[in-house]
Amino acid sequence: MSAELTAHELIEKHRPTLEQALEAIRTRAYWSPHPEHPKAYGENGSLDAAAGKAAFDALLGTRLDLGQPGTDDWVGGEVSPYGVELGVTYPHADVDVLLPAMRAGQRAWRDAGPEVRAVVCLEILKRISDRTHEFAHAVMHTSGQAFMMAFQAGGPHAQDRGLEAVAYAYAEQVRTPGTAEWSKPQGKRDPLALTKRFTPVPRGIGLVIGCNTFPTWNGYPGLFASLATGNAVLVKPHPRAVLPLALTVQAARDVLAASGFDPNLVALAAERPGEGIAKTLATRPEIRIIDYTGSTSFGDWLEANAGQAQVYTEKAGVNTVIVHSTDDYQGMLSNLAFSLSLYSGQMCTTPQNLLIPREGIATDQGAKTFDEVTADLARAVDGLLGDDARANALLGAIVNPDVKARLEAAAGLGEVALASREISNPEFPGAVVRTPVVVKLDGAKPDDEAAYMSECFGPVSFAVAVDSVTDAVELLRRTVRDKGAMTVGAYTTDAETERAVEEVCLEESAQLSLNLTGGVYVNQTAAFSDFHGSGGNPAANAALTDGAFVANRFRVVEVRRQA
Repeated sequence: MSAELTAHELIEKHRPTLEQALEAIRTRAYWSPHPEHPKAYGENGSLDAAAGKAAFDALLGTRLDLGQPGTDDWVGGEVSPYGVELGVTYPHADVDVLLPAMRAGQRAWRDAGPEVRAVVCLEILKRISDRTHEFAHAVMHTSGQAFMMAFQAGGPHAQDRGLEAVAYAYAEQVRTPGTAEWSKPQGKRDPLALTKRFTPVPRGIGLVIGCNTFPTWNGYPGLFASLATGNAVLVKPHPRAVLPLALTVQAARDVLAASGFDPNLVALAAERPGEGIAKTLATRPEIRIIDYTGSTSFGDWLEANAGQAQVYTEKAGVNTVIVHSTDDYQGMLSNLAFSLSLYSGQMCTTPQNLLIPREGIATDQGAKTFDEVTADLARAVDGLLGDDARANALLGAIVNPDVKARLEAAAGLGEVALASREISNPEFPGAVVRTPVVVKLDGAKPDDEAAYMSECFGPVSFAVAVDSVTDAVELLRRTVRDKGAMTVGAYTTDAETERAVEEVCLEESAQLSLNLTGGVYVNQTAAFSDFHGSGGNPAANAALTDGAFVANRFRVVEVRRQA
């Protein structure tokens, strides 16, 4: 296969970006090569807003032919949470044909080495970045995110996470030198001398099982970590969110072919309605790595049954915030209101349980009772979402009927501090848009515990009255240990309380945010600096992204020769 993009050209083009990414993960300082603002696109080959929307519109009702081997049918059926039927169809694969074809290209990909693989991955990300406006509409109309969130989280933030995975993958592979001259002295005799070569070799085919809510943000770390370490990657999207990952596969295949590699190193596995191919794929002997984001039940099944594969899972958790005291009461309320409202709480990092002492909290506005805190939080959410246009821009749409059902059932679990209301979306009348509900529960009542100790995914939060901050800290510990948490937050002006919360998070491996009152929120993380999950509690067995996330996707094989 002739290459349009030579290795030298790609290294010259992308090596500076790779070096900056390596420096960023070393220092943990802010850095991103992908602009967050929509107006930054439209030059140097990237699509501006109008061109991106036109490209998305042109996809509707079409067949997305990826040129994959083994295509035996065309499948689709995505309907946007905003009520738009996408009408895109995708190749359905005969895996007995596709998987051998994917393995055929791995030898050349392995032999290319870590640097070439890294810069090819960066070229894929560059092609995706140029189409950020197009991808934003694809993410919006499969996940239900509002456009600006779909643009940022589904575009530059997802691309940052993909690049971060490439940087970690490269760093781990070059930790061992490619060659070594080994000489062991033997006294008066000649030394023993060997020439050694060390080659990072892939495990096999990686399987990425996509999620409905963040198809690119959650999909890119595993996809690029596996690809950069020499593995072929099969992408199995969520059936309601195929388009963003299908476009990703399309970009990857184009770049691989243009750079002289087998495009079948990356392929799509779309499924017929109700087919449920994830279990079948996950237990195939060719699949050696699995990346999954979704329910605890299926994550547990993968960990128990896909024994031939290295399995990375992000599952459910019960995210908790302790509210003990604050020197910026309004800032705290505003920060919490935004965190509860963003994308209708449909984030694995959204706070669910707010643990508040029943006797109240100390603030810069004087003492506030439990009831006053919950009432003030309700007013803060109402104020944030009082304007319907702003509310639509923050909430997006409810992603599926299960979320809507949980939201409606939550009001019956206790006293409602903040009732959910329906909001119409003039641009998309078919969208289901709801504001959050906050329900008051008692931490001392066993009946209430059944509610707050289970994940209630969506715009549902519980204000849980506890007897003391000591009880709050112990409940936090039990929650993280038994149920897991992707995020923990705390508000306190007391150094001893802060140390106690921090100690729980260190012992139970939970990521902690303290006293956030400005424009940074507990449910947002920045690539190259923040770790998403820890891999140390039941919510996830891996962190995005660290060395452990990439290091076991390859092994180092040594060849020794007599010198």
